[in-house]
Amino acid sequence: MDPADVEARIEAAIPDAEATVTHPRPNDTEHLAAEVVSPAFEGKSLVDQHELVYDALEAEMTTDIHALKVTTRTPAEAESSVDDPDP
Repeated sequence: MDPADVEARIEAAIPDAEATVTHPRPNDTEHLAAEVVSPAFEGKSLVDQHELVYDALEAEMTTDIHALKVTTRTPAEAESSVDDPDP
């Protein structure tokens, strides 16, 4: 599945989400990595955050996506990681 399509699905399903989806391994189109920033993650456990992302891709996870590495952050966490790139 095309990374742009995955980004669009995530952003449509999670309020105010900004998703960046890539193929993390050169020449490997079966594996995807998604970095998602959304205020919807505020106060949720990491498991609940990841479930929001997987729920957005429910149908594709069983047919079009072989493997997906998910990284989630709230906007404050994302801003903090920009300020301190090597935590």
